[in-house]
Amino acid sequence: MDLALRDHVAVIVGGASGIGLASAKLFAAEGAKVAVWDRVPAEGFFSLAVDVVDEAAVNAAMARTLAEFGRVDHLVHAAAIGSGKFGFPFTNLTPADWSRVLQVNVMGMTNVAHAVAPHLRERNAGTMVFLASVAGQIGSQTDPPYSASKAANINFAQCLAKDLAPHGVRVNTICPGMVKTPLNRSVWQAWHDAATPEERLSYEEWSAKKIKTVVPLGQWQLPEDIADMAVFLSSARAAHVTGQTINVDGGFVMHW
Repeated sequence: MDLALRDHVAVIVGGASGIGLASAKLFAAEGAKVAVWDRVPAEGFFSLAVDVVDEAAVNAAMARTLAEFGRVDHLVHAAAIGSGKFGFPFTNLTPADWSRVLQVNVMGMTNVAHAVAPHLRERNAGTMVFLASVAGQIGSQTDPPYSASKAANINFAQCLAKDLAPHGVRVNTICPGMVKTPLNRSVWQAWHDAATPEERLSYEEWSAKKIKTVVPLGQWQLPEDIADMAVFLSSARAAHVTGQTINVDGGFVMHW
């Protein structure tokens, strides 16, 4: 399917690995020009070193991207971290475990939105896609700081969608489920380290058991599966879709 994205400019935040990298590659395959903002370089793309917590660095990245390409049409924000702690119950954590997660996942999103939205609003066109998580919808105990931050991402994206709709800018959120990424593996590692020797499972055993329990389709989602939705939502094929939270999770979370 030709998504009519040729020569559009897409900014992928967190595009050096995982879902972000898959999104960058798919935009490029559709003929778009891609700028990757990440803390580490992304091979094959116009890549800028950016820590999303640093507001000045984010604003500078936007300025450099505009200088390079002249405009920005699409944003996919995929930068996030977990606490690295396993929260069964949340009292296993301390308040100190929350700060960095909220800074990166909530204020990082805020900094990026404030940098990109004025340009899209001025052009009266564009899209923004934010990666959240099913954990932000179901109160997942796996990592309470992460879950809370993902719920904040969903809500803030809805606020943005309402504010920017009169200016022709669409904003949506994608919630992945079980995806093979370094972040998912870190959840297993935290559980593994906290478990007794008798309880411990390998990453493959742990993930297979979890998928069988919670995912009706019984399969991992791949980063490319999430990228498919991100690029589709950025295209004119989704011209009437805004303010939506779309799960790509194999049926993990179902609403009625």
